[in-house]
Amino acid sequence: MNANRVSYTLDSTLETVNNAEETATRIATEAGFDDEEIMKISMAVREAAVNAVLHGNAYDPNKKVTIEFERSAKDLVIVIRDQGKGLDEMKIPDPLAPDNLMKTSGRGIFLIRSFMDVVEIHPSATGTELKMTKHVHGNAADSKEASQ
Repeated sequence: MNANRVSYTLDSTLETVNNAEETATRIATEAGFDDEEIMKISMAVREAAVNAVLHGNAYDPNKKVTIEFERSAKDLVIVIRDQGKGLDEMKIPDPLAPDNLMKTSGRGIFLIRSFMDVVEIHPSATGTELKMTKHVHGNAADSKEASQ
């Protein structure tokens, strides 16, 4: 797989969440991930896009969400940026705390962290950047060649 990068600028609407998820599915499929990994990548992108549109940009039509996909032989790196006020990780409630178990929201970052191999959150006064990485594991033949 050759290094490959594409980026999109999206409006702050829930329709763009669907577009981001569909794009993630297509790119993960082209990168050779199996069905389970494709689902995880797509769901992580969906959750991140929802957070960017809803919590970051608060549906503000003047604010945009950017999403960047970069494929290499070893990784698929996805970066989503909003133009909100920035995310304070310390204020994210623990979805596994007893008081939060029955809540219908608040699991996005938790799910993203469980679906992706590396997750970095970079808040700033001009928005939040969420960088997600999924490692390409390859097939058994690739692993055998690499170990020789």
